[in-house]
Amino acid sequence: MAGQRSEAAQQVLDKIDALLPDLAQRAQSTEDARRVPEEVADLVEATGFFKLLQPSQWGGFEADPVTFYEAVRRLATACGSTGWVAGIVGVHNWHLALFSQQAQEDVWGEDPNVRISSSYAPMGMGEVVEGGYKVNGSWAWSSGCDIADWVVVGGPVIKNGKPVDFVSFLIPRSDYNIKDVWNVVGLCGTGSNTIEVKDAFVPTHRMLSFRAMSMGEAPGLERNTAPVYKMPWGTIHPSTISTPIVGMAYGAYEAHVEHQGKRVRAAYAGEKSKDDPFAKVRIAQAASDIDAAWRQLSGNLQAEYDYILAGEEVPMELRLAARRDQVRATGRAIDSIDLLFENSGAHALENGTPIQRFWRDAHAGRVHAANDPERAYQAFGNGEFGIPIGDTMV
Repeated sequence: MAGQRSEAAQQVLDKIDALLPDLAQRAQSTEDARRVPEEVADLVEATGFFKLLQPSQWGGFEADPVTFYEAVRRLATACGSTGWVAGIVGVHNWHLALFSQQAQEDVWGEDPNVRISSSYAPMGMGEVVEGGYKVNGSWAWSSGCDIADWVVVGGPVIKNGKPVDFVSFLIPRSDYNIKDVWNVVGLCGTGSNTIEVKDAFVPTHRMLSFRAMSMGEAPGLERNTAPVYKMPWGTIHPSTISTPIVGMAYGAYEAHVEHQGKRVRAAYAGEKSKDDPFAKVRIAQAASDIDAAWRQLSGNLQAEYDYILAGEEVPMELRLAARRDQVRATGRAIDSIDLLFENSGAHALENGTPIQRFWRDAHAGRVHAANDPERAYQAFGNGEFGIPIGDTMV
């Protein structure tokens, strides 16, 4: 059973397609700015992209997950940094939909277009106090934080000196500082700076337990009943990390084919690259692996969503396979970019060329914890043998 794409969601994809040439032209300036400029974020917002996973009560489209990730993939074909940030910021509307109704009103009550960044790694904590939590910490790698007015940070809840839960804390811009530390070789334009929080009070309604999410008991589900909000966190979060990398691979492929179509190889007596049979073989290999990465990634998303549409629980076997194929998608995409980059010639090394930027951006995305292949493969193998899985990202 496959869900049909809504007219509103299809219009978003059409508008994104129209925007891609502009984003590609701005890719170098985005990298130079070390963040996604506000005007670029506004262009993406104007397509309706950030509405895709937002609840209908806040003017959102509650789109199916495949449509959302298809939009992310397309954005990343033009600019890796923009696609990366868009996907991460966009998926937070899905996450906020699981918070309490009061938390959603805090964020979207006056402006439903407010954006949220995140850093889920436990680099801080929240101590239980009357009415909520006192949160402290320094959370690195908050992509898109400069274009956001709120942040979600992950960490343990401490009560009587001991951790009692692992949760997300939702914090407004007035209660944290952004430390400008993002000086890197890839994904330069994501502005993935550090969020510093000191003694911020977070009321109870702006905390969401990961345990509650995993058990389907998130308070936001009472009001936001669309099927997409029942998707497993362990599929949604990692897919947000892999999809832009697959998009970068499509972008690198397009750049490579265009470059090779014009390239003349001086070392081979002026042979045109498009007449080189080995060049054609490499193109075919890369194209096949990139398509395989996306088809598995999107196919698993659709398969999980079909179970939810049918009113059934997503089987753990499928969730494990989705996690396995998610890291495999990242690996296939990067291997394909490597193959294309290594065979693009010296001109591809020049600053400002798309293929070297895609190469750097994809390898930078690879270091994200969600892309560790061994942990995902081990979890899948454990599942096959009936051994406890041991991976929380499933």
